[in-house]
Amino acid sequence: MRLSVLDRSRTREGASHADALRDTVEFAKQAEALGYHRFWVSEHHSVPGVAGSAPTVLAAAVAAATEQIRVGTGGVMLPNHRPLVVAEQFGVLESLFPGRIDMGLGRSVGFTGGVRRALGHDKDDADRFGEQVRELLGFLDGTQRAFPGVHAFPVEGLRVPPFLLATGSGADLAAELGLPLVIGAVRGEQRMLDAIGRYRENFRPSSWSPYPYVVVSVTAAAAETAEQAERLLVPEAWSAAYSRTHGVFPPLLPAEEVLALDMSERERRLFTDAMRGQIRGTAEEAARELRALAERSGADEILLTTSTYDRAEMLDSYSRLADSFLSRTATTANTTIVSQM
Repeated sequence: MRLSVLDRSRTREGASHADALRDTVEFAKQAEALGYHRFWVSEHHSVPGVAGSAPTVLAAAVAAATEQIRVGTGGVMLPNHRPLVVAEQFGVLESLFPGRIDMGLGRSVGFTGGVRRALGHDKDDADRFGEQVRELLGFLDGTQRAFPGVHAFPVEGLRVPPFLLATGSGADLAAELGLPLVIGAVRGEQRMLDAIGRYRENFRPSSWSPYPYVVVSVTAAAAETAEQAERLLVPEAWSAAYSRTHGVFPPLLPAEEVLALDMSERERRLFTDAMRGQIRGTAEEAARELRALAERSGADEILLTTSTYDRAEMLDSYSRLADSFLSRTATTANTTIVSQM
């Protein structure tokens, strides 16, 4: 069982977007030292609380600052880009950092109508996601025929593992194309488990992956006590609740400031909902819940996505989880299915 990290370069009250990006690079070095398998960055546009808007650029900085950990995107939002350009970008990354680059792909478009217009896209572009993925894969292996004589140099001949990010129906596309699946329980665990079941049942072996490979994304926090671990989740939960009521993710606030807020009834309900379904506890308690989730889902890998205001406490949580989870599961890691991953 592998344990990996997705960092969204969250901004914090009193700090700049530039600070958040530099923090991400430093965090990647720390995650590598803790034994995490891969470190991914994300793509968000015009979001005050998220600094990561150019994932391939940030991935290059992360890869340059580390030595062994796999580096990738979780993910590049393909509807915002031309497949040729994405293929070229990952070809450059793989050329500079051979054997360490992952290509995670998602179908989201801009968070608001204004952002989508600024990007030159609209919601309907997400409906072409399957077509775009196929085109991109064709550029990766040199088989595309839609544009005769066009090649995505320098990626042809290189091996860049593609991963498909999904919340439900995207799992069916991953199965059809024979791609590794990254999925979270954003619409409830049972719907996630059902999607994973369909993915495994309908998976078609491909040159990208001979077997189904499932990465489950989850938020988890560990601390000396369960109460301290729960406080780690408060800043991100409030940011999520705020986004539902104000239409934008704000910078993270300290937990004590959030708990002192005079929330409206709707804000309190959304905040409480955001705290549900997240794993928290002592290192042993949280690791036990992670292992149980892995067993229920049959996950090959767990992708931790935890953010909080205090970076020292966040790193301590990741350290505790790595120590407890990885030490118990190292002997059962499956290295035969997807050795290139």
